[in-house]
Amino acid sequence: MKTGSGKNDLLRGCIVRVFYSVVMVFICTMLMDVQVETKADEYDVVLHGGSVMDPESGLDAVRNIGIRDGRIVEISEEPLIGVRLIDVSGLVVAPGFIDLHAHGQSEESFGLMVRDGVTTAFELEVGSGDVSAWYAERLKGRTINYGVSIGHIPVRMRVMGDLGTFLPKGPGGGDVATAEQIVEMERLVAKGLEEGAVAVGFGLAYTPAASTAEFQSMLKVASKFGASAHIHVRGGDGGLREALDTAAATSTSLHVVHANSSAENVPGLASGGTKTEEFLSAIDEARQNGQDVTTEAYPYEAGMTMIESALFDDWETWEDSQFPMHQWAETGERLTRESFGRYRRQGGGVIIHSRTPAMTRTAIESPLTMIASDGLIDNGRGHPRTAGTYAKVLGQYVREKGTLSLMDALRKMTIEPARRLEGYVPAMANKGRIRIGADADVTIFDPAVVIDRSTYTNPSLTSEGIPFVLVNGVLVVDDGEFMINVRPGRAVRVQ
Repeated sequence: MKTGSGKNDLLRGCIVRVFYSVVMVFICTMLMDVQVETKADEYDVVLHGGSVMDPESGLDAVRNIGIRDGRIVEISEEPLIGVRLIDVSGLVVAPGFIDLHAHGQSEESFGLMVRDGVTTAFELEVGSGDVSAWYAERLKGRTINYGVSIGHIPVRMRVMGDLGTFLPKGPGGGDVATAEQIVEMERLVAKGLEEGAVAVGFGLAYTPAASTAEFQSMLKVASKFGASAHIHVRGGDGGLREALDTAAATSTSLHVVHANSSAENVPGLASGGTKTEEFLSAIDEARQNGQDVTTEAYPYEAGMTMIESALFDDWETWEDSQFPMHQWAETGERLTRESFGRYRRQGGGVIIHSRTPAMTRTAIESPLTMIASDGLIDNGRGHPRTAGTYAKVLGQYVREKGTLSLMDALRKMTIEPARRLEGYVPAMANKGRIRIGADADVTIFDPAVVIDRSTYTNPSLTSEGIPFVLVNGVLVVDDGEFMINVRPGRAVRVQ
């Protein structure tokens, strides 16, 4: 009896233990399910199955990306589940494109730029003369991220009493500054940097009366703060040399805007691409000598500026054959001596057809250049580069010509612009990358389809082949549709 009872007790104990084991397995399974469910819910957006390309790390592989609270929080080979799962199989997932040279900074321009893959755009050449007011105007948000320089041009116009609205049309360009006026310019440039400007902008081609000594005084202020100088150099043999030498003398980081259009102003050099080659060679030599200097280019043979600017002060001396090279942006008409003079008195945008395809190709394909648009659109009129710069490079130079690798093109559009600014602007260390912790500024495109559509006569046609764009984790282009009233863009400034 005792033995049988012991066996029964043993059996009952085993059954109890098995029961509790089953219960514990069930509970653990439920907990695991909860954990999985919780992990799934922590992603606001999941980009599934895309070809992730990150020029900073060299990553080029199919990955899944989890985004939460505007940041990239997961890059995984394993499937992820989130509130919004987007299948991007067959598409390239890249850091959002960064444009260091975008004029206007209007929602009209941003709406075109974001459909070209741009997620952050800066006005760094002309800049602003009142940085606090400039940022205050944009407090309600923008489609993409934005930022501005303190500009020597608007500061000089203010000090010299020039009545121009964007570029000088009087003393701001043509009068020599007094010592007192230069001191006031220095003060205003310093004030702009204190108010958060991300750089100092210059357009010496538009301020021909500004001496090298005046330029040097402004660079000293930039150098004191550690800010880079972004410059449209003067034309002629000495323009680039002046910028390089003065920046070197003041230990100022230098960015030369639109190498392709600036190079054409160097007289005495051979035609074709040689001007651009020599221009870039001078920059490369400076870099080899340890100077911190970078440059950019846009993929068009024509440029654009304001017809009333000091750049054209000698127009009355031109040969008649020069005028048809200029196209009135508002109407698309090619100009004559008579119409050029008439529009110059009126003021407005003029497109300048002055370069060869060889010059453009040399600039775009150079390892020295970043991509930047120099874009400006106003009421649907302007230059096609606002809407098409980045898709044009991807579609023509990468896919059709095969003269740029896709990774190299993305490097020019993402990490290099970010690095140009991030030493002085900490926020830029989180942009231009696909990495955990980076801002979720992401451009997703089809490399087999992406192409520009904008033209000189219809500059507001949007690019094709970029179905998704996220700015700070928010879809601004969703399956090819532009989200008109979605404005997640944030100010980029030095705090």
